[in-house]
Amino acid sequence: MSTRDIMITKLEAAFKPQLLEVTDESESHRGHGGWREGGETHFRIKIISTAFEGMSRVAMHRAVNECVAEEIANGVHALAIEAKSHS
Repeated sequence: MSTRDIMITKLEAAFKPQLLEVTDESESHRGHGGWREGGETHFRIKIISTAFEGMSRVAMHRAVNECVAEEIANGVHALAIEAKSHS
């Protein structure tokens, strides 16, 4: 299973999102720090979930980071997060 697929599975289970997009942007970072052949180093997550209601933007980002902490520890170099509690 790819890193992207693992993150999708974890985020869906943790937050039951109304919208979830996980995009591997590694190729656009070719030659930059943390990039490696084969990609799966730079991701963008867009997530909308009622689970975030009442949370600050920082708290939402922390929750997403905690959810995918294992992937970050195992080779994800950069993670851009767009998180909201509603559309």
